[in-house]
Amino acid sequence: MTPVTALRIHRLDNVATALADLDAGAELSIDGFDIRLTDPVARGHKVALVPIHAGAAVIKYGFPIGTATAAIAPGAHVHSHNLVTALGSAADYHYEMPDAAPPVAASPKTFQGYVRADGRVGTRNEIWIIPTVGCVGNLAARVARVAGDRHAGRVDGIHAFKHPFGCSQLGDDLGHTRALLGALAQHPNAGGVLIVGLGCESNQLGPLLDGIAPERRATIRTLSAQSVEDDEAACLAVIDELVEGCTDMPRTEVPLSKLVLGVKCGGSDGLSGLTANPLVGRMADAVATAGGKVVLTEIPEIFGAEQLLMNRAVSRTVFDGTVALVRDFKAYFIRNGEPVSENPSPGNIAGGITTLEEKSLGAVQKGGKAPVVDVQRYGGEARLPGLTLLEAPGNDAVSSTALTAAGATVILFTTGRGTPLGFPAPTLKIASNSPLAERKSGWIDFDAGQVLTAGFDDSADALLDLIAATASGTPTKAERNDERDVAIWKSGVTL
Repeated sequence: MTPVTALRIHRLDNVATALADLDAGAELSIDGFDIRLTDPVARGHKVALVPIHAGAAVIKYGFPIGTATAAIAPGAHVHSHNLVTALGSAADYHYEMPDAAPPVAASPKTFQGYVRADGRVGTRNEIWIIPTVGCVGNLAARVARVAGDRHAGRVDGIHAFKHPFGCSQLGDDLGHTRALLGALAQHPNAGGVLIVGLGCESNQLGPLLDGIAPERRATIRTLSAQSVEDDEAACLAVIDELVEGCTDMPRTEVPLSKLVLGVKCGGSDGLSGLTANPLVGRMADAVATAGGKVVLTEIPEIFGAEQLLMNRAVSRTVFDGTVALVRDFKAYFIRNGEPVSENPSPGNIAGGITTLEEKSLGAVQKGGKAPVVDVQRYGGEARLPGLTLLEAPGNDAVSSTALTAAGATVILFTTGRGTPLGFPAPTLKIASNSPLAERKSGWIDFDAGQVLTAGFDDSADALLDLIAATASGTPTKAERNDERDVAIWKSGVTL
């Protein structure tokens, strides 16, 4: 027999996941199952351990991930040619009081952060320029470049966040834009904020400011470009003032409880649920146990695994909020004529993920085992220690922007395929497999593929150290590459 190169995740599983590219004819011994591969199986893809009859459930992570469309023999490749989703739009959910979690010692880990006037802690001390509307996006970017050169070294950075929205929007769609931008303006990583409007847009400055608590407006300035003769000079004057107000802000040692951690996966593969996502789940548990906040979003990517999160709701109110969040998102799909199982993406499929159930069961592991304490709608803020579920789609840029707007001061972004994208909050890219980490070292901050050799404990210690260093000012790869963008959820009519 050859050395084990595939892994059975749960004792109930009738498939294993290849840890490397395997050739047809290879002989494997996996958890007492001796099989000969009848097909080549790529890294991250599944192989049958036992006969699976047509119509029977394929089991991974201990749960069904779909239904076999044909008889599958031991050693056969299990993927989209013989496995389909069993997910539908209707589902019955049940509430149970969660069992009391066993006490876990809180991590003594600390970081050097910026303590704001309201007690929140930032991991960066930056100036943010937020346009209310796409018309002034280039103005904001131009001002950020000039001001960045003028004030280099005085703050951690001066950044503009362009977007194409803010005008010709109606109802909830305009409300989404307003809520998201207002939340970004209150982020603790921004020592000062300039909100730039045009003057005639739907997203007027007044209503946007009305959504911001008065006690958080001290470091926020606004300017309407149509109301001044030299808009660039006027913006630069405001930035000069904001920089003066936060230049001498010191970093202070604070406990892990002051961190707000956003967790996200993008470009997942068949190893994401074995390595990177459960490793991030350990980080979520470490932060939550310490009294910090963790935010999980990508609601369409929990379909099929939502009951696992519902079982951790701390109250009936939180359970009901989670049910409403999931059902509303499913209704959004149906309203637009799309099946709720319209996932995984082409990249996910190439990486070995076949159905949405499989993707979701791997994805929810990013939330660890922390209690679900709150449910927030799009543009909402994480308020309570523990795990918050946040309304947002699965799109990388939209969901990561929503995590930042919810207050995340560090984002952990797992990936099996790789992406250069970065967002307003420092974003650590965590590879599910070592070949990706080696090939795209300019993108990837941490190799979670090492858990297959070094184990979870040592890898978790190393990743927690990296998180603390990042929160203390060490730049991420995305920051070094000047990858910092926002994307807003567009869900309605444009005039």
